[in-house]
Amino acid sequence: MTDTIRYGIVGCGMMGQEHIRNIALLEGAAVSAIAEPNDAMRAEAAALVPGVRADSSLDALLGSDDVDAVVIAAPNHLHVDMLDRLAAERPVPVLVEKPLFTDSADQDRLVKLRTDYPAMMWVAMEYRYMPPIAAFLERAQEVTGGLQMLTIREHRFPFLEKVGDWNRFNRNTGGTMVEKCCHFFDLMRLALGSEPVRVMASAGQAVNHLDESYANEVPDIWDHGYVIVDFANGTRGMLELCMFADGSRYQEELSGVGPDGKIEAMVPGPVRFWPESLGPLPTPKVIISPRDREAHAPMDLEFPVDPALLEIGDHNGATFYQHQLFLKALKNGGVPAVSLDDGAVAVRMGLAAQESAQSGKAVLL
Repeated sequence: MTDTIRYGIVGCGMMGQEHIRNIALLEGAAVSAIAEPNDAMRAEAAALVPGVRADSSLDALLGSDDVDAVVIAAPNHLHVDMLDRLAAERPVPVLVEKPLFTDSADQDRLVKLRTDYPAMMWVAMEYRYMPPIAAFLERAQEVTGGLQMLTIREHRFPFLEKVGDWNRFNRNTGGTMVEKCCHFFDLMRLALGSEPVRVMASAGQAVNHLDESYANEVPDIWDHGYVIVDFANGTRGMLELCMFADGSRYQEELSGVGPDGKIEAMVPGPVRFWPESLGPLPTPKVIISPRDREAHAPMDLEFPVDPALLEIGDHNGATFYQHQLFLKALKNGGVPAVSLDDGAVAVRMGLAAQESAQSGKAVLL
């Protein structure tokens, strides 16, 4: 590796541009090339990095010698194809956005990538690095005496408009339980320290996108649901998702309970979507509630995020903290914090939730 790690960004829509802005804050890192087929998005991304080499496809990036690492932020259904091309033509370290894949048929290809790819492959699971969630994960087992129940609630705004409206259809996203919720299934595995064995879900499309039509096709992406996951160690996780809850004070709320107490993480949504009518954006926090309050006092801990990080990304600074760790691993020869296996299990849980909600039956993993 050179003193300055040169990044190629593949896919320069909303998330790709968030990666570019955060990489710009890192010492010893620079974006040297971007690949984006949409003219408007490519121009927006190029404006963030004056002088960057900007191409319309992955081809030019693969044939270059000015890229030390790649970030894949293209639409979900393209991720595995792009990883295969990197493996065949330019196997540099890669940070690939979630979800890792969208179709169960891709799993054999991922096994081959995991076995044969000679460089680091890291799946982008930004939610792990939101400061209150990171603190929740660090303290949950100690505070609770061992987590037994984990509840994750996300109440937020609808899916945003994306280039070509690709995120309106399950065939491109894997479905809401994959596209949106693989983050939460990843957090469940991490917090509960076990593997999922059974998934039960009820979900559907009640409010959002029903009056939209693209090439005479109505979106089939779901906007709400409940998911219950049983884990091998006897613990349980539950997800509650609502994507027509724009006015919620906190977008994500995590609650973990064990024999000794309860811990909660409260995370507000992105500052650029915060309704002014709700007043100032709340500060992210962690709430600790011991079962024995005579022996241990409750605590409310605040985790303010640098306003500069809030302005350049929609994940409470998590994208920057993730890139810090990724860059450190690149320079020091480290291992990925989120492996292909981690990314794959989170997707399999999401696909199981989609199947369970459609069939009305529990799905065994």
